[in-house]
Parts: sequence; C-alpha cells; structure tokens
Amino acid sequence: MDFEISDKMKAILELIDEFVEKELIPLEQEFARNDIKAMLPILEEKRKMVKKMELWAPQVPKEYGGMGLDLVEHGLVSESLGRTPLGHYVFGCQAPDAGNIEILIKYANDEQREKYLLPLVRGEIRSCFSMTEVDLPGSNPVLLDTTAVKDGDYYVINGHKWYSTAADGSKFSIVMAVTNPEAPTYLRASMIIVPTDTPGFNLVRNIPVMGHEGSDYFSHGEILLQNCRVPVTNLLGPEGQGFVIAQERLGPGRIHHCMRWLGICKRAFDLMCARANKRIISPDGKTLATRQIIQEWVAECAAEIQAARLMTLQAAWKIEHLGQKEARIDVSLIKFYVANVMQKVIDRALQVHGGLGMTDDTILAFFYRHERAARIYDGADEVHKSVVAKRILSSYEGREVR
Repeated sequence: MDFEISDKMKAILELIDEFVEKELIPLEQEFARNDIKAMLPILEEKRKMVKKMELWAPQVPKEYGGMGLDLVEHGLVSESLGRTPLGHYVFGCQAPDAGNIEILIKYANDEQREKYLLPLVRGEIRSCFSMTEVDLPGSNPVLLDTTAVKDGDYYVINGHKWYSTAADGSKFSIVMAVTNPEAPTYLRASMIIVPTDTPGFNLVRNIPVMGHEGSDYFSHGEILLQNCRVPVTNLLGPEGQGFVIAQERLGPGRIHHCMRWLGICKRAFDLMCARANKRIISPDGKTLATRQIIQEWVAECAAEIQAARLMTLQAAWKIEHLGQKEARIDVSLIKFYVANVMQKVIDRALQVHGGLGMTDDTILAFFYRHERAARIYDGADEVHKSVVAKRILSSYEGREVR
C-alpha cells in the first residue's frame, strides 16, 4: 500500500493550496456575515479562474470535462479544499452534485446525460439528492414512505423529504422512492430524476440549522412531493435498484467527506497553534503555548489527525483496488472516527481562541455549528459502530484464539 504522491499531483496540490490561500480564505468573513446568494457573482469569477487553470471537477473523468483523478488523488484535493467552506463549490466538486455526477455517469441514459449530467459537470446547473425522510431514520435507506406509482408513461410521486442539501436553486433532484412495494426489502426502491419545476415538487423551507437558515448551496431543504408526475424515462438505472445505487453513491462519498473534514482539521489546528503562540496571558509575556494543557491538546490533535488521515487514505485505496465490499468496515470506521476527531480539533481550537472563537471573525464558529452534523448524516456514529462491531464479532464465530 503506497501513498507516495506523484510529482504531477504535488504540483496540483501546490496550485490548489495557493489558490485557496490567496483567493478564497480572504472571502470568508464576508461569507460568514452575508447570504451566500450575494456572493455568487464573485464566486462565479473564482470558478472561471479554476477552469482556466484546468483544476475544475477533479473527481470527474476527463471525457466528461473533469480532471479524471482517482479516489485517493481526489481525496488529497478534497483535503486541501476542505480548509475553507468555499473550496469545493469553487472547484466544482461540492456535495451533493459530486455524488449525483458519479451515479449519473454510471446509470444515466443518453438523454439524461445531455439534459442533466453535462450541464451539472460544467457548473451551469445544480442538483439535490432526496433520500432522507422526516419521520424515518436516514441511516437506513430501505425505510421509505415516499412512493412512485406508475400511471401509464408516468410515475406519480408522493412523499415528504428533508435535508435535501442545496434544494434551494437546484434544477433537479434525484429522488429515492418505493416503486416495487411487494419486492424483497432491498429491491423495493428506485432512483428517479425529478426536475424541481415539476408541479407537485414543493420546497417547503430551508431548514434552520444551529440558528442559521442558509441558502443556495449551503441550504438543507424540506421537500413535499404531492402527486408529482414525471415520465418513466426519468428512472435512473434499473427499477428496484435504488438501494444499490445509494450504496454506490455513499461509499466514495464518505471518503470525500472524511478528506474534507481532515482539511477542516488542518485549518483549525493551524489556527489553534498560531493563536497559542500569539496570545499573551501574563505580564512577563508568556503565551498560551507555554501552558502544559495547551501543549497536550496540540500533541493529541496532531496524533489523531495523522491517524485519521492514514485510515482514510487506506479506505480510499481499498475501494480503488479491492472494491467497496472489501472496504465496508474501513469506510464505517473512518466515518465515525474522523468526524469525532474533527469535532475535537475544532472544539479545542475554539477554546484556545476564547471569546474570539465564538465570533465570526474567524472561521471556527462556522465550522463548529456547520460540522456538528458530521456525526449524524451518512449514518449516525452509533449505527456505524454497531455495524462494524457486528461484522468483526461475526468473523470470530467458531474460531479458536490461543
């Protein structure tokens, strides 16, 4: 298992780091204090710059207009971009579009590619993904109340979804709905492309999260589907394969998330160390960095970030070389471990900043409120821990250990 970075990849990461540092981080205070929609014109200019630098859509194959990076390489890019909330959007690899692009590449028919995939890759439109439901656990995608019933050449969709990220402003949603209620559990649901201007597709609200409603790419929509009619040709992939497609989407997506979280860890860690060295706490000029408890925090965070990073790279390598099935335990491990490391690093960085950390004068308060959800979405920590434990324990059944 070799994680050596090629010279070409090193050059790409250097370019991205420089761009993030010079072009995006200076925009963060404006971003923290304003509606993101007010910033879209300037962000569009930054996107044009990224395209000219040929760094657009790093995870997308070259034939579709991206860089064609593999999962490990894209993970490294995601880590660099994760240092700022603006990174992934400006580089065309933000969730949920990135995951939707991946499944559209694999499952879309020719018409769907032209109408939805290519404009999405180019950044001309945006999309959302509607799987999680209000009254059912999002960590178990086989539990769905939303239905799609055939009526001639149409599906009639009814259901109530929420946490459809970026529904506000999206051109279409990929909706997971039950199409085959009598089929075995894992063959009941399908993925269906639903244009957001379809009658019956109702964006009820952007859900307020930690006191911030959000808009555009940074929103989480609640959606009510009421007799929403779409052609059966909008089916994405085979009917009844919604669960399979969801798992294919979520596996690599968790690598993307974890590497982004590691970028956040790096940024918070840098801010913490810089603050500790700068903050004078006594008349003789001593700083926070001289205090043992701060030194312990720095050492612990450094060790945990490195461990989380190596775990994530290993999981990405396994998916690339052995397939998702062989990497299932690894993916669950990183999902809860990296999320918790990130929470710890952000919390300690904020604590070191004191009152300043509570303000939007640094990016830490945004990270603190926005990333708490990492321990819930894509499967709550407790679910992943249970799944991992059961698989590990089952492998010991009937074995003698001496």
